[in-house]
Amino acid sequence: MDVLVWLIPISLLLGGAGLIGFLYTLRSNQYDDPEGDAQRILSGEYDDHPKR
Repeated sequence: MDVLVWLIPISLLLGGAGLIGFLYTLRSNQYDDPEGDAQRILSGEYDDHPKR
């Protein structure tokens, strides 16, 4: 039972860090164009200088 004193706070911190990371990616618009990425992977054109 002493292990739970450590495991519960650690799991809450890791879950919170994951949630914060996910919210950061949402706010920085990293999920804006999933269809464009799906179409680009199928095209025969190669892009040596991807957009930033």
